[in-house]
Order: sequence, then structure tokens, then C-alpha cells
Amino acid sequence: MKKRQFLGTAALAGLSAAIAAPAHAAAASGPVLLTVTGAIGAGNRGKLDPVRDQMMVKQKLSFDKAHTFDYAALTALPAVTIKPTLEYDGKQHTLRGPLLLDVMKAAGARMNDNSKLVLRAIDGFAAVVTVAQAKAQRYIVATHLDGAPMALGGLGPLWAVYDADKVPDMAAKPVSDRFGLCPWGLYHIDVQA
Repeated sequence: MKKRQFLGTAALAGLSAAIAAPAHAAAASGPVLLTVTGAIGAGNRGKLDPVRDQMMVKQKLSFDKAHTFDYAALTALPAVTIKPTLEYDGKQHTLRGPLLLDVMKAAGARMNDNSKLVLRAIDGFAAVVTVAQAKAQRYIVATHLDGAPMALGGLGPLWAVYDADKVPDMAAKPVSDRFGLCPWGLYHIDVQA
């Protein structure tokens, strides 16, 4: 078989396999870091699996479909950089990642300003913000801290956060009171329309 014909046949076979893949198959090719459920589009994975979704089961979550993101999918979205003063050392740090609402749009979320986003961390902590609040405060899903990817066991690998220094109501508070609605170790978001 000629090389060009072989490559063409191989490309068509790959395309056929991609078209035939089930709609619930995870689009993520790497480990899933973020799962979005609730009022979303078709999703790219099926319902809660009691075996592979142990943390979600222990935290009493339930869903029929979800949209998952791996690191590559999140970092492929347009990134925003913020420089808030953090409570851990009282210094400004550079955080980078996509806007939270851009991540929601990528998941096909059906939202209005009154919709709620339940942001859940790996330790079970959950914060609820409205879409209007996420928009006004320009929440991001931070993937990087001071130029480096955030690690599990630190603030990452994902952190739902905003630049509290630029939100007058929050900037007036002590730095230790500014991030109560910013779960680090973010792994799940429930969109409540």
C-alpha cells in the first residue's frame, strides 16, 4: 500500500472511531480535575459511578450526566491573571486561569444572573456564589500560582478565587476575611439554574 493511501485510510479510520464514540465518553484525555453537574448541556460523561466517584459519593453528590475537564482542557481556555493579597502571608501573588463563567459556558451551563454555582473542594467545603457575583468579582478557576501549576496538597490543583483587592467591599475587610467563598482544592461545581 502506498504511504499516502495508508495515511488517508488511517485518518478515516480514526475519524470513524471518533464519530462512533458514545456521547457520554469523557472528552478529557488526562486525569479529570473538575466535574461540572446540574444545569449543563449534554455533558461528556454519564451518571455518578459509585466505584470511580468515591469522594462524590461520600459527599452525597448525585448526577445523571456531567461535563469533565482535565488540565489541558482548562488551560486551553483563555486565561486571566489576577494579583490578590493572600491571607497566608499577607503578600500579593499572581494567580492565572480561565474565568469561572467561561468554564461554565464550556460545560454548556444554562445560567442567568440569579443562578447559583456550588463550588466544592476536595475536603467537602462548599461555597455558593451567584452568577452575578461570579461575574462582578471576576472569579477565575486558578491553575497557576506565581507562574507554576498549583499542586494537590497546596491550594490546587484548582482554586476558585477572585482579586479581593479590587472589590471595594472585600478590600475593606481584613485579608483573613476576604476568601470565605473561594474554595481551594476545587473539584466539583453544581450549576443550579
